Amino acid sequence: MADIEIGLGKSGRQGFSLDQISLVPSRRTRNPAMVDLSWQIDAYKFDLPFLSSPMDSVTNVESAKEIGRLGGLGVLDLEGLWARHEAPGAEVAELAKLDDQAARTRLRELYDASINPDLIIQHIKELQDAGYYAAGKVSPKHAAGMADMLQKAGLDLLVIQGTVISAEHVSNGEDPLNLKQFVRELETPVIVGGCASYQAALHLMRTGAAGVLVGVDGGRAATTGSVTGVGSPMATAIADVRAARMRHLDETGVYVHVIADGGMRSGGDIAKAIACGADAVMLGTALAAASDAPGAGLHWGRSTVHPDLPQGRLTRVETIGTLEEVVSGPTGLCDGRANLFGALRHSMAMLGYESVKELQKADVVVQAAARS
Repeated sequence: MADIEIGLGKSGRQGFSLDQISLVPSRRTRNPAMVDLSWQIDAYKFDLPFLSSPMDSVTNVESAKEIGRLGGLGVLDLEGLWARHEAPGAEVAELAKLDDQAARTRLRELYDASINPDLIIQHIKELQDAGYYAAGKVSPKHAAGMADMLQKAGLDLLVIQGTVISAEHVSNGEDPLNLKQFVRELETPVIVGGCASYQAALHLMRTGAAGVLVGVDGGRAATTGSVTGVGSPMATAIADVRAARMRHLDETGVYVHVIADGGMRSGGDIAKAIACGADAVMLGTALAAASDAPGAGLHWGRSTVHPDLPQGRLTRVETIGTLEEVVSGPTGLCDGRANLFGALRHSMAMLGYESVKELQKADVVVQAAARS
């Protein structure tokens, strides 16, 4: 793709969002009942290709169980409210009654409590005893310090997630996380992210990670792009990381899964993300709109309450149905926000593809302008 000249001596690539592309039908169609939406990472297989975002408004133990029952993977924030308080549900429900400023202040107070390793181990055991895989997220700066506890807890999958994460972090303070060493010494499969470029993704894949997250806080609750200017349109970012996966596969014979994270509002967005190269998607706002989501009508990330430089909103979301209705229907909505994976199934059937892997081969076209 040729660079576009921005001004004398400065040029840049053109990037495309998911809104700017459409999927092109192939020469055949297929009965939706013949479509297989399953996805596997490492030894773990799921009926649906999605993970919940590790945000306190999206995933707690109960919603993780329901997501597991529906065929996805719930990811707990191991530094979140549920790791700091025995039962914060009542406090979270109270937040909806406060104005935004008061709610943010109360959230900061709740996050000031210390992380309780016993609570984390308890939650992981509860999920596994119920017959579901236990996945949890930690930030890069706390990963090494929590390693022993994570091993003791017997976590099935670990997500190391930051706004932007790299395999090479330069620091003049404490020794930074050696991501390659950490990933290879940990017995638990690791997903790392976010990233948005070919080179960054390739470096993350070379750490031995089982999967990489694509996206730089691109969800509805994030303001990273406005605050820092950092980001990349999602369709282009996924395609770039897909290319890194192909190079890494050629070099090592190891397939690293690509997970699109952020800004997917509908079943159509999920289909387009997979067509650009994603193996699965991570959903936040879409699941926060469920009536049984732990946020009780509010949605936020921990960057929302950062004491120095917040990079997220406290968002009030319209509830549109139960978690089951949002994920797999039925629904009366016609805008694609519910029955997300019924929509994906029908998209694949219309395009003639039988599996998620085949959908990655779909042709796409770029529209002249993004649809409203």
